[in-house]
Amino acid sequence: MELTALHAALLGVSAHRELMQDPVMLHAERILHFLKFKYGAQALDAYTSLFYDLRKAGCEGLGDWLWDQLRYTESLYSRLIEAGRSDPALENAARRDVDTLVLLAQTDCDRFIDAMKPLLGSEYAPVLAGLPRWKAAAPFCFDSLTRFYQDHGAGLFARYRAFLWEAGKLVPVADPDCPRPEDLLGYEHQRGQVEANTRLLLSGRQANNVLLFGDGGTGKSATIKSMLYLPGMEDLRLIEVEKENLTGLPSLIRSLEGRRQKFLLFIDDLAFDQDDRTYSALKTILEGTLEKRPQNVAICATSNRRHLVRQTFADRAGDEVDTFETISEKTALAERFGLRIPYLTMNKTSYLALVDHLAAQAGIQMDPAALHAQASTWEIRHAGRTPRVARQFIASLQ
Repeated sequence: MELTALHAALLGVSAHRELMQDPVMLHAERILHFLKFKYGAQALDAYTSLFYDLRKAGCEGLGDWLWDQLRYTESLYSRLIEAGRSDPALENAARRDVDTLVLLAQTDCDRFIDAMKPLLGSEYAPVLAGLPRWKAAAPFCFDSLTRFYQDHGAGLFARYRAFLWEAGKLVPVADPDCPRPEDLLGYEHQRGQVEANTRLLLSGRQANNVLLFGDGGTGKSATIKSMLYLPGMEDLRLIEVEKENLTGLPSLIRSLEGRRQKFLLFIDDLAFDQDDRTYSALKTILEGTLEKRPQNVAICATSNRRHLVRQTFADRAGDEVDTFETISEKTALAERFGLRIPYLTMNKTSYLALVDHLAAQAGIQMDPAALHAQASTWEIRHAGRTPRVARQFIASLQ
C-alpha cells in the first residue's frame, strides 16, 4: 500500500479511536502526514520520536507494541466480544481497523527513510543513513485478536490477576505476594470451605460473602490469597481493598458486573471502633441496598474479632433502655457474611507437625526431639501456636 493510502486508512480508524490518542500512534500518523505534505524535517522528528517511544515501552517493533495495546487496552470491540454480543457494524469497523494496523506494522522503515530523502538537503544524508530501525512485523490479525478476547477478555483484567483499590482506582500488582497452596499446612477444613465457595463463584452461581476470623498469624489472609494459584482458578481476580476505601466500593462493584472474570474483593484485618463511618458503608454493601450484588463478585474479609466491632462494658451497662439492641447492632455486620469461618490457635500436635514440615522444606537437619523442644520454647515466648510463629521459628534456625 502506498504511504498516502496508508495515511488515509489510518485516519479512518474508528472502533479503536482510543488507540489513536497514544503518543506512539500520534507519531506514526505524523510521519505519514508530513511525508504527504512534503515536510521532511518534521517527518524526521516524528520518526525519531516513534523509535524512542517504542524502545521506552520495551518493544522491538510497532507490531509488538500494537499487539500489547490491542490486547490490554479496552475498546468497544473487546467489550462486545467479552460480553458475547453481536454488532455487525462495529465488527466490520474493528476488522478494517486491525487490517490497517497490520499494514502499518509491516511497513519497513526504509520506506519512510527513502520518502524523506528527496525532501531534505544533503546535510541530512549522514543522519538518514544512520537512523535506527524498528522491526517490521505484525504478530497478530483480526481473528487472533478476537480469539484472545473470547478466551481472556481485555484490558487490565486480561493482563493482571491481582489489584489494589486505592483512591477510587485499580492499581495492578504484577507480582502478588500470594502463597502457593502447597506452602500451607493445617486448617485444611477451613481452606476447603473457602475453596468450595470460590469455585461456586467461578461456576457462575451466587457465592457467599466470607468472613475469616480468629487468632492472628493463623493464615486467614494466606488462605484467601492462595486461591489465585489453585487449579481451575484462571478466571479469578483478587482485589485488595483497605478499610479506608470502603466508601468507594459500590462504584467498583458496579464496574465489575458483566465481566467474564470472577472477583474476590479482599478486606484484610477488618475491625471497627464505635462511630466508625465506614461501618455503615460496608453493612449496606453486604446486604441492605436496593442494588443487587453481581454474581461474579464476592467479598472476603479477615478479622481478629468475631463480631468485627469493638465492644466495651459500657455497651452492656450503658444508659440505653434496651441494652440488647445496642449489642445486636454491634454484631449485625458479621452476621451479614453468609460464611463465617473460625481460625483458632493450633493444638500442640498440629503445631509440631507444621514445624517438621517447614524444617524439611528449609533443609534443616536436626534431632526431632531437640527441634520440638526448641519449637515449644519459642511459641511460649511468642504469640502462640500459629503458622506465623512456626515460620518465624524456622527462620531463626536458618
